[in-house]
Parts: sequence; structure tokens; C-alpha cells
Amino acid sequence: MMPETGVHRPYAVAEVRAEGTCGVTLILDAPMPAEPGQFVMAWLPGIEERPLCLMDDAPAALTIAEVGPFTEACCRLGVGGRIWLRGPYGHGFDLVGERPLLLAGGCGAAGLALLAKRFRAVGTEVTAVVGARSREGLMLAWRYRELGCRLILATDDGSAGVHGTTLDAAADVWPQADAVYACGPEPMLRAVALDARRAGVPAWVSLERVMKCGIGVCGSCHCGDRLVCADGPVFDVETYLANCC
Repeated sequence: MMPETGVHRPYAVAEVRAEGTCGVTLILDAPMPAEPGQFVMAWLPGIEERPLCLMDDAPAALTIAEVGPFTEACCRLGVGGRIWLRGPYGHGFDLVGERPLLLAGGCGAAGLALLAKRFRAVGTEVTAVVGARSREGLMLAWRYRELGCRLILATDDGSAGVHGTTLDAAADVWPQADAVYACGPEPMLRAVALDARRAGVPAWVSLERVMKCGIGVCGSCHCGDRLVCADGPVFDVETYLANCC
């Protein structure tokens, strides 16, 4: 049975894993059934509520980069700490392709991890390229290895993996892909979308936006004539290029 999406439910932190020096993964004490790419609204009473993608759904897990007061408070949670979630919300990824290529920049690695898990569960070989500015910013490499993905790392400063961007590191494997999925900074997503259009490869991108409600009421996450919360956060590249660039 799917949970009631409009109700906050408390979760306890069962495990905390450091993600370089930029954040943590919080593995929680219960599942939240979801589709890859869906998000939750996470709430810490007295602080704030923010959208976060689900890194995993069984058990629920959140990978969080420390970028402001709310995420700082999340990163300070220890084992036994409490966080409230409502959701899941939005349209996620469909599993398309026999040779999927996953392209992640920074904390975008969290948005593709559940997708990788679903592909691997049906025996699909997955190539995942995970990039960051430096070694300390790489997130979730352990998870992609754990899932048995072919993992390629990239750093802007060359401190780990390929010296260059996620797209630089993907150049040699892109021709073998029959579907591309991306999550990360928007300049990267635009470049992915344009490359996919030129190559004629089906592709999808997952967007991040500041949201207040998560259910299509407040309009704060508008993207052209679309709402990221209700129409996304996953868009095929043609819809993305027409509405969000």
C-alpha cells in the first residue's frame, strides 16, 4: 500500500554516511515506496521544509549536500535523530533502454541512484558517470559500486578520475548508450539535452527547484508553462528545452 502523500511521517536515522566533505547520506528506519526520480518534502520542526530526492526507497534514504541552514541541520542529525517526510511527489523516470547511461553532477548523484537500483534489479548493465569539482565533492560513488554499475568518476581539478566534467568523462561511452538520464547543475543538463538531441538518443533530465508546497499549488517552481513539482521533476529533453531553458 502506498503511503498517504499529504501527511508528514516521522522517520528515525538508522545510519549516517559521510559524502566527502560536502554532505551526508541519511539512511532511515523505514521504507517509502517511490519511483526513481520522485522527491519528498522533508521537514525539521522549527527550521524549515525543503524538497529532497529519494536516494533509495527501501529503506528510505536521503543524500544531502550542506548548502544552507536546513541542510546544515540535516547533516547534523545523528543516529536516532528524527526527520519528517511527506510524499513521494512528482513524475519520475521510466526504465528505457538496454544500455542506459547515467550522468550525475555533484549532489545529482542522489537523483539517479534509485534508477540505477531498478535497472540493476532486472539485470540491465548500467554505466554511471559521477562528477564533481574535486575529490571531496564526489557523492555516492560507494552506492553505484555497491549496485554493480560500471562507474566513471570525473573531477574538474583532476583530483579523482577523469580530469574534466561529467560530459568530458562520458565522451567515450556516450556512443554505446541507447538512453541517457541526467541530474545535476542546470548548465550540465542543458548540455546533455543538446548533445542528446544532436545524437538522436532518447534522454531525460531531472530538475531541482525551490518549492513551497510540492503539489502544484504555490507555483514557486514554475518552469515555462510547467511546474517542476507536478509535471516533473523528470522531463524528456524536448520538453525541457522547450520550457525550461
